[in-house]
Amino acid sequence: MDDDNAKKSNGYHPASSNGAGGNSDQPVPSDRPLRVYADGIYDLFHFGHAASLEQAKKSFPNAYLLVGCCNDEITYKYKGKTVMTAAERYESLRHCKWVDEVITDAPWVINQEFLDKHKIDYVAHDALPYADASGAGNDVYEFVKKVGRFKETKRTDGISTSDIIMRILKDYNQYVIRNLDRGYTRKELGVSYVKEKRLRVNMRLKKLQEKVKEQQEKVGEKIQTVAMHRNEWVDNANRWVVGFLEMFEEGCHKMGTAIRDRIQERLMGQESEEMLLNGKDDEDDDEEYYYDDDDEDEYEYEDGEEEYYDDEQQCSTDESTDENDEKKTTFEGKR
Repeated sequence: MDDDNAKKSNGYHPASSNGAGGNSDQPVPSDRPLRVYADGIYDLFHFGHAASLEQAKKSFPNAYLLVGCCNDEITYKYKGKTVMTAAERYESLRHCKWVDEVITDAPWVINQEFLDKHKIDYVAHDALPYADASGAGNDVYEFVKKVGRFKETKRTDGISTSDIIMRILKDYNQYVIRNLDRGYTRKELGVSYVKEKRLRVNMRLKKLQEKVKEQQEKVGEKIQTVAMHRNEWVDNANRWVVGFLEMFEEGCHKMGTAIRDRIQERLMGQESEEMLLNGKDDEDDDEEYYYDDDDEDEYEYEDGEEEYYDDEQQCSTDESTDENDEKKTTFEGKR
C-alpha cells in the first residue's frame, strides 16, 4: 500500500489493460505523458534501430520513451560478443532524437519489479519471440504480453546488426588490406606475416583484373559506338554519292547542251559563209555572160593593136641594128 501511495503521490498511475499484445481499449492517462519502454542491444546502431524507436515514440500521442540497453556481461552471456562496447552503445542511443531517457544495465528479462521501478506503462518491441535466461525457450516478453502492456513495433527489412557483420566477414580480406593501408599493423588486426603478404598479392591481382575488365568494357562501349555510328556513316555516304551523281549528271547534261549549241552555231556560220560565196560566184557568171560580145570585139581590137605595135617595134629594132653596125665599122677604121 505504501508503494502504491508513493507512486500515486508522484503522479504515476499505471494504465489499465484487458489483454495481451497491447490491443486494449483502456483509457490513456491525460494528466501525464505515457511512459513507453523499449530495450535491446543496439550494437552497430543503424537506421533499423532508429525506425523501431520512432514507432515506439509515436505509438501514443503523448509518449515519454525510455530505452534500456544491456551491458556487455549480460549480452556476451545470452547473445554473444558485440562489436561496440556497452558505453559506445549507450552513447549511440543518447544521440537518437526519439529517445527521451537511456536506462543502462537493463535486465535481459522484464518483470513487474522493473516496470514499477521505472513507472513503465507499456513495453514496445517487435512480436518475434526472444529466448529468456531460463534456457527453456520462453519469450522474454511473455510477462508483459500476458498483462496486456506490450506494444508491437515492426522490424525494418533489409537491415540488421547481423547483416552488417556478415557483410564485413564476406569482404574480410578487403577490410584487412584497407586497414593495413591506413596504418594498422598486422598484429593489431590479428594477421600473420604470410597471410598479410598473400592478401596483398591477391588484392593486387584483383585490382589488375578490375582494370582489365574496365578496359574491356570501354573497348566494348567504343565498339558499340562505332557500330551505332557506322549505320549513320553509311547513310551519309550514300546520300553524298547520290548527291554527287545527281550533280555530275546535271553538269554533264549542261556541258552536252553547251557543246551541241556551239557546234550548231559553227555549222550555221559555215553554211552562211558558203551561201555568201555561192552568191558571189553566181553574180560573176552573170556578168561574164552579159558582156561576152563586147569582150570579143575588145579582144580583136587589142590583137590588132598588138600587131601594129609589133611592126613598129621591128622597124625600130632594125634601125638600131644598122646604127650599131655603122658605129662598129667607124671604130674599126679608126683603129
